[in-house]
Amino acid sequence: MIDKRAKIAIIGGGVSGATTALYLGQRGVDVTLFEKESSLVSGPPFCHLHAGGNLYREISDEQCIKLLKQSIEFLRFYPFVVDYRPTVIVLPTTDKGKPTDLLSRLELLSVEYEKLIEIDSNNRVLGDAKNYYRCYSREEIEHLKERDIIPKPKLLDEWMIPVAKNIDLDSVQFPLIIVQEYGLNLFRLSAGVSLYLEKLDSVTIQMESIVHNIQKDSINDCWEISYIKDDNSHKDKFDYIINATGFRIGKIDDMLGVPCQRMVEFKSAYVSRWEDHTDTIFPEIIFHGERGTPQGMAQFTPYPNGYFQLHGMTNNITLYKDGLVENSIVSCQPNLNQNFLEKIDRSWREDEVEERTRNAINHLSQFIPTFTRAVVCSKPLFGAQQIPGDDPTLRVAEVSFPREKYARCEIVKVSSVLDMVKSIYGELLSLGYVDEYNISISLEDIEEESIKTLSQSIATNRDYPSSLANRTIFEL
Repeated sequence: MIDKRAKIAIIGGGVSGATTALYLGQRGVDVTLFEKESSLVSGPPFCHLHAGGNLYREISDEQCIKLLKQSIEFLRFYPFVVDYRPTVIVLPTTDKGKPTDLLSRLELLSVEYEKLIEIDSNNRVLGDAKNYYRCYSREEIEHLKERDIIPKPKLLDEWMIPVAKNIDLDSVQFPLIIVQEYGLNLFRLSAGVSLYLEKLDSVTIQMESIVHNIQKDSINDCWEISYIKDDNSHKDKFDYIINATGFRIGKIDDMLGVPCQRMVEFKSAYVSRWEDHTDTIFPEIIFHGERGTPQGMAQFTPYPNGYFQLHGMTNNITLYKDGLVENSIVSCQPNLNQNFLEKIDRSWREDEVEERTRNAINHLSQFIPTFTRAVVCSKPLFGAQQIPGDDPTLRVAEVSFPREKYARCEIVKVSSVLDMVKSIYGELLSLGYVDEYNISISLEDIEEESIKTLSQSIATNRDYPSSLANRTIFEL
């Protein structure tokens, strides 16, 4: 018999917690979502679908195939979050690898993508499988360099024109590779999931609430959660707890006394504006490089109106000395340096924002010379990322169940979240808290204007340009 009175607590309203609340709430489950911030999905930045993991040469083919499948499912579940622009993969002349080294994996992913389309035609969300990727020789790029920029590019050649016109062709190896690996918009996800959760009577959202204690009520076989809201202490009882607190996930583990092994890494991405190209639609461009060296990977992520989000996998840009820490034998919570916690909980120093953003601009300018004229626009996008286990290269992880009636969300990339939710749903099913009745609710019924307005408001309330909440809306 299904216990329709079962109450589920989700602690943390990031991608994991908000998506779990949405998925369970759609199915009529009694859910309470606790979030300490004033809006949902406010954790580490993401901008990339990772449909195959082409950014990560070091991970296995198996992880890449899993990322491809997860990305397709994520895109189908959250269509309003996707930025329809491809990604260009470039290897600098200083890189030890060769572009041709990537081709066997890309071909494998093309085949896997085609198989997924054959299984279900609705999986065709990354364009045609035969166009999953394409290589461009220097001769082809030189030819594209002479063409006029297309205001609304659709064909792969059209997307490559601004790349051909702006990168230093002598600083990179050929061929250049374009991949149908799209962008994701953090602010649109925050807005869309908030709007949809408001429609669900079965979901209660406790915003600006801090869970500070959890006790097991053995008599009633439930959890008692103590939390602070509006400067007052509250208590409530739940049948099941889902820990979705991101990099602070170890604090809940400590409250419950469960074992763990994990790492936490602080990262940041920088916001710039390039006034030379306020009307140009760019693809994303990835310049590969060895992580942690001065030649670390450079990531050039476009937004409308000339805004660009920048990563540089070097120790003076995106990565930080002492920014990667692991838990101790006495606590499940890795202890980040106070400097990082100050950034997360309070603010950045203006001089550090200026210095690191300028470092990022200079790093990209090695390959896009005129980008040196870009300017600093706002504080960085930033946060701490949890990594289960002891492998910092791990990119695919979902969830674990270290104690009865307790789930620990462990996603590393946002595209893994639906696999995680389905595992949790299976656990709740085995406990008799849900049934197998599986309704289908489309998230496309939210009005676009509502998402756009709220996402821009969320961006500005977090002190970012409202343009970061916008996206490329024409599909390839």
